[in-house]
Order: sequence, then C-alpha cells, then structure tokens
Amino acid sequence: AQLRYSVPEDREPGSSVGDLAKDLGVEVRSLATRNLRLVSEGGQRHFQVDLAGGALLLNSRLDREALCGQSPTCSLHLQLVMENPLQLHRVEVDILDVNDNAPQFPKPEVVLEITEVANPGTRLPLEVAEDPDMGSNSISTYELSPSEHFTLSINMRGDGVKMPEIVLEKALDREKVAVHHLTLTALDGGNPVKSGTAKVIIHVLDANDNPPVCDPPISKVYLEENVPVGTLVTKLNVTDLDEGPNGDVEYSFKTSNNAPGKFTKLFSLDPRTGEIRTKGALDYEESSAYEIAVRARDKGSPAMEGHCHLRVELIDINDNSPEIVLTSLSSPVQEDATPGTVIALIGVKDSDSGDNGQVHLQIAKELPFKLVSSFKEHFSLVTNGPLDREKASGYNITVRAVDSGSPQRTTQKTFYLRIADVNDNAPNFSSPFDTAHVQENSLPGTSVFSVSASDPDEGSNAKLSYSILHNGMQDVPISTYFRIDQDNGTIYTVRALDYEQDKVFQVPVEVKDAGSPALSSTAVVHVFVLDENDNAPTIVYPSVPKGSAFHQTIPALAEPGYLITKIVAVDADSGHNAWLSYQLQETAEALPFQVERRSGEIRVAQALRESEDPHRLVVEVRDNGTPSLSASVVIVISPEENSVQDFAKSLDLPKSSPKDTNLTLYLIISLVSISLVSCVMFAVVAARCL
Repeated sequence: AQLRYSVPEDREPGSSVGDLAKDLGVEVRSLATRNLRLVSEGGQRHFQVDLAGGALLLNSRLDREALCGQSPTCSLHLQLVMENPLQLHRVEVDILDVNDNAPQFPKPEVVLEITEVANPGTRLPLEVAEDPDMGSNSISTYELSPSEHFTLSINMRGDGVKMPEIVLEKALDREKVAVHHLTLTALDGGNPVKSGTAKVIIHVLDANDNPPVCDPPISKVYLEENVPVGTLVTKLNVTDLDEGPNGDVEYSFKTSNNAPGKFTKLFSLDPRTGEIRTKGALDYEESSAYEIAVRARDKGSPAMEGHCHLRVELIDINDNSPEIVLTSLSSPVQEDATPGTVIALIGVKDSDSGDNGQVHLQIAKELPFKLVSSFKEHFSLVTNGPLDREKASGYNITVRAVDSGSPQRTTQKTFYLRIADVNDNAPNFSSPFDTAHVQENSLPGTSVFSVSASDPDEGSNAKLSYSILHNGMQDVPISTYFRIDQDNGTIYTVRALDYEQDKVFQVPVEVKDAGSPALSSTAVVHVFVLDENDNAPTIVYPSVPKGSAFHQTIPALAEPGYLITKIVAVDADSGHNAWLSYQLQETAEALPFQVERRSGEIRVAQALRESEDPHRLVVEVRDNGTPSLSASVVIVISPEENSVQDFAKSLDLPKSSPKDTNLTLYLIISLVSISLVSCVMFAVVAARCL
C-alpha cells in the first residue's frame, strides 16, 4: 500500500503526522509483534513510529528550505516494513511551506547611474529579492517610495520570477537634482505579510546617452547534458548606438546571493565577443535548467549598461544505470513453500527522467520464481512453482534491471537463495530382498549380514535407524534369533542356530528416518543356516540296548550271498554329512561274512563249515562329515541246522540286481547335481544384484 500525509514545516518534534494503524487497517497491538520498522530513503530519520498508539510522529523539526531548496514540491519518502507476513508499505509525506522567511535583497544598498539625457521610459533593472519560501509565501510584489521622476515596473521572467525595474517617468535635470534616494520594498504573499527593503541611490550622469541593448532581452537555449567542455551555448546580440568608447561593449556575469557563482563554475563568458561556452560537466540530474544574467556595459563616461537574461534548459540523456536495492530477503525457504510465497522485496530507481528513468526488472525464465510489481519502483519476488531441495539445494538468482532509454542501460544483482529441507523422501534399501548364510552352532553375536539404505534428504531427515520387525512366520519371535545394530544395519545372531530345527529364516528389516513425521521402508533378508556335522549316525535296526548284542541265527548250510540281515541307520544332518557307509571292524581272524558298504546288508561271503561256532560281528556305521562321526552295533550270528529263515535266500552275490546295489549311488549323483545347479543359480542372482 502507499500512504500520503502532509505536515507544516514548523511543527514541533513529537507531533502526530498520521494514524498508521488506522490507515493500514491493522490493529495497534500487532505492530510490535510484526516488528514494524521505518526506513527513510535518504538515510535521515525525521520521523518515528509510536508502536503503542500506531501513529507516525515527527522526530525532529523540519526545514522545508533546507530539505528541498527552491523545489516547488517537497516530499519525504519512507518505507514501512512489517513481518509475519512480510509486507512493504510506502509513505510519502508532503512538507507544507509556512511563511517563516522574509524577503531579502542581495545588497542593502543599490547604486544606479542614469544619464541626464535619458528619455522617459528608460528602465533601470534592479536586483531581485530572494525569499526561501515557496508558493504564496514567496515574493508577491515590489513597492517603490514616491518619486516625481521614477516609477516601478514589474516584469515576469521565464521561470516565473518577478523582476523589478525603475522606469524614468519624467526627464531629468542633473543641475537641479544630481542624486535621487529611493526605497525599494519587496512583499511576500504570506499571512501576515513579511517584507524586506533596500536603499536605491540613483546618480544622474551627463553625456553617454545610449545604453547597450540586448536583442532579445530574454532568451532560451536547449542543450544536452554531458556536452564536451568548451561547447558554444550562445552568442549574445547586443547593440549600442553610440560610437567610439561609448559604443564599445564589455560583457560580464551578473550574480546574486541565492546561488553565488554556481553557474559561473559551469559557464564561461568572453568579455569581448559575448560568447557563452561550457567550462564544466552539465548534469541534468543535478539541475535541469540554469538562469544566466549578463551585464553589457559600454566604455562611455559615464558607462551605460544593458542586461541580457538567458535560460539554459538541459536535455536529459540516458547516462545513469538503474540501481537495484534488495530491501528484504527470506533465506532459507522451505522446499514445500506454496506458489506465491514472498521470497524477497526489491526496489529499483534510476536518476534519469522520462523514458530514460523507466525501469523493468527481469529474472531467468527457467527459475521457479517470478517478479510481481507491488507499486511504482517496488517489486516482490515470489515462488512460481514447486521447489525440490533434492534437485536443487539453492539458487543463484540474478535480477536484471533494464531502462527504456536509447541505448538501454542495464544493471544486475545476484543473490543466493538456500532451500531448506523437509522430510518428503522415505529411506530406500539398496535391494528389497537379500540372502545371507550362517553356520549352525555359531556363537551368539556372530555377524550375519549388513543391510544398507539411503535417504536423499539431509540433516535429521536423513538420519537412519534400523530395526527388525516380527513377521509372525516363526512360532518364536524373530528377535530371539537375531538382532540388528540400529546405526549401521548389521544383523547379529542372538543365540546358536540349529540347522536340524530351522533351516531358513525370513528377517524383515525396517529403516526409519528421524524426520517429523518419520518415513520408513522395509526389506526382507533370507538367512539360510548351513549344516555342520554335529549329529552321529543312529542305528534304527536292529535296535538293541547299549552294551548288548543282536543275536541272529542262520542255516548251517547257508550258501554265499545269503542275506543274513540288514543294518538300517539314519543321520539327522544333511548333504554329505548324512551320507552313510557300513563296514565290519577288523578282527584277528577272517570272517565268512561281508557288509554292503552303501546298503548295510550283511551276507554270507563263503560257505560255512559244519558245526561252526557262533560269530561275533561289530558293524560300524560312519557318516561322510568332517570330522566323521560313527556308531556301531554288535551282531552275534549262530549257524543252526533247523533254523527258520527270516529272509528269502538271495541270488548269488555277483548276480544281484543292479537296481538294489546302485540305489545309493544314484541318490548321491542326484544330490550332487542339485547342489551344483543351486550354486550356479545363487551365483547368477548375486551377480545381477551387484
């Protein structure tokens, strides 16, 4: 918003200028919480804000003439900044002139000379009185004390200044009155009226009766600013009807105390030719026009003079680049900020005028921001699309200001805007499924596997912690078998594992970040328990108590190949740890029996002798593990004449069925093939995951 107030220059400090709270439409009690700040564009603090009452107060006494000089308008520009939300308001305070200055002449006494042969109507220019006040408080008119020979004439200059001149009303006679004493009074238009006076002394001279005449007496010249030094401005056209020294004219500047010597520093005057040239740099922004008064004086006795008035108006050129002012910047900004969120307040100004001072702001189109014009020369930078810190953690924003001059002048300002992270990304495992292997009977605390996850967020939003979930697939909670390091994701065993009890575990792992609200992901680790040879073979048949023997009778005339019995054993382990072989323990004497290594069948190896004594056999069953474990059974075989055969008499040993003798070999080949295929598959899966 933009507010406008006015205040007379003679107000005392502490006086109220306006009710900000009311005009802005905000509650008084919110001014302090919204951190209302007052910023003066000129750097001087002439005003202050009463946060308790919501009023704009004078901080010091104002002097319009000191602040604005002779400018017809006098305004002070302020900026009000409020936060939560961030707002910028412009306040313009007009300083009203009061009649606090009386007119004053450059000199208290003016001495003029006039020839006695001067014709009625001859004019004697007078110096203009100065009044710092403006408008109706400035000089309104002049008055001259009553005189028989002179009257007062007031002319209007090109810039509106009234110029007094004394006009000869009646012919002079130097022999009667050689000197005339008059009083010139300058009156302003204030209430009450103030005035200033100067004494005018007119000496009546004889002889040189034709003054120099400037044609035209008032002229105007247009000149571009920044022209080179020495550029010709104009050549005065002055004529004097006299001859000789009385017609020889010399030129000089006529100055006054309102700006003594100001234009003389910028312009030079040739006293012989009347040429006016530049001798300093002209700047339209410093002053757009100059009033030059020239005195043309002849060399007669007494000398006569004429006066030329020249107004030099400068033409503005585009010689000033725009200026960018970053009033406020909100950095960092949350990545979930909605479109239209105000990021920065930017002001721009250009000292040139017209099109040269019209400025446009631009930013790169690919940025997710745009410029919105708040009011004249003030812009807001707002978001124009979604922000994503994971794609861009910050932006170097270059604001480019371009004026409308020809050629155009540009200025750019770059500032960095940081994007603050919000927890908008869940952690992500490198693989949703993993496979691990652990040896059974490993000590508690053995490392099994390490899972890893990543989170593109930052700070606490990317701080990850791991935990094991209960999947309900095992009867006992999975946490009784495994634990996980919450910081690095390493899975450890809690107790020794038994392959014969559990061969595989599914361990669901959850990773969670520390954001608010927290986000999480899950993965499953399949833990395969590797078998160890920790179980000895168990003889199922024949089943005899420990320390006892199994008694078996056979016919006394049993032939070789006769099946006596079969040892049946099992091993709780798996794989090669469960591959069993059968053998007879060596004895001192050779036995007429043999044991099939793979099947455990005990057969007659050679014909028995008549009246053979019972034989004691120790059959050992051994697995294929490392180290190998074994079990044994004692069998006592007694040949008898009338023994009933428990088993059918088998074929001769060389002619036994290949299917019966090679069954175990086929099983071994099948297990080896399956193991090789499994290893190849695991290798392929691992390669694809890596």
